[in-house]
Amino acid sequence: MDSESVFGKIVRAPEDPILGVTVAYNKDTSPVKLNLGVGAYRTEEGKPLVLNVVRKAEQLLVNDQSRVKEYLPIVGLADFNKLSAKLILGADSPAIKDNRVTTVQCLSGTGSLRVGAEFLARHYHQLTIYIPQPTWGNHPKVFTLAGLSVKTYRYYDPATRGLNFQGLLEDLGAAPSGAIVLLHACAHNPTGVDPTLEQWEQIRQLMRSKGLLPFFDSAYQGFASGSLDADAQSVRMFVADGGECLVAQSYAKNMGLYGERVGALSIVCKTEDVASRVESQLKLVIRPMYSNPPIHGASIVATILKDSTMYKEWTLELKAMADRIISMRQQLFDALSARGTPGDWSHIIKQIGMFTFTGLNTEQVAFMTKEYHIYMTSDGRISMAGLSSKTVPHLTDAIHAAVTRMG
Repeated sequence: MDSESVFGKIVRAPEDPILGVTVAYNKDTSPVKLNLGVGAYRTEEGKPLVLNVVRKAEQLLVNDQSRVKEYLPIVGLADFNKLSAKLILGADSPAIKDNRVTTVQCLSGTGSLRVGAEFLARHYHQLTIYIPQPTWGNHPKVFTLAGLSVKTYRYYDPATRGLNFQGLLEDLGAAPSGAIVLLHACAHNPTGVDPTLEQWEQIRQLMRSKGLLPFFDSAYQGFASGSLDADAQSVRMFVADGGECLVAQSYAKNMGLYGERVGALSIVCKTEDVASRVESQLKLVIRPMYSNPPIHGASIVATILKDSTMYKEWTLELKAMADRIISMRQQLFDALSARGTPGDWSHIIKQIGMFTFTGLNTEQVAFMTKEYHIYMTSDGRISMAGLSSKTVPHLTDAIHAAVTRMG
């Protein structure tokens, strides 16, 4: 009897809106079912991919008999932290040369955001963080639970399926001085819409003039354009001006290390002394949260990043993943154009990264799931990485039917 349990009155929580898509997909017995909800790369055959360079790195680690399973320090693996900062900020970053950066290993992107948010909630004078509208569904939860007050700034324009740049500038311009602003470093999730470099420069000038604190979420470096440097330009712009910022990094997508939970939080400070004090306080955030991070995934990353041959091999495999996604965009756009599907679908090839914000509404999405067994989040976001040349025609049929029948 529930009444006998001290937890008897607990209400069943709803499924996570993104992970719930996969739960529904797994229950579907249709042979043509297609999961475009999950943010993980798939091969042309629809299978998960472990990079060859990752397998090689793991083999080296397994064969190294001197390796032990001792706890890492609270801040994680030193090599991993150093190489992660270098990867996002650039090998020649003045902030790294001046020792003004503190980097701590965290549990992928989510953990890095949470540690950064808890640190800010304790030690920063402004407890308001502005996040783009829309943004990744976990962002508001992470920041709210960490003790920050979440507000939004305009970002996506449904009419153009592009950036509402004017609205973004107005909202950040009206934000109180010192407020924290969450920025997607590249490949904005869920829209796939990024500012141009000129627009980034205007955002930087506005934020610096108002003393707004940038908190970058970098989940797709190298995965968006295929170039690690190009995808880090927004972050490097803000570091080049000598100002302070936070950067959360994830290796889930760009190294395919999803389940290893490998990430880093870097905080760029004004001086070496400040960076050192910031690190001492980050330890106090991490220790009661999870004590110290896991060793395996970070060791894989460090092994690849410090070996020039493996690093080169990684960049080639990374570019191949990015290129496949870009080609899926083109194939879907071409198929919809050939089909004469009503509407302008050029946003599919203009957007970048893993996701396309299709512009399909909740009813159209529900129709596609019911009639075509295609699963995606209710906001019309589809994972381009879940598509293949074989499944593009099926998706095209479904979109065409949804648009023509559901309006």
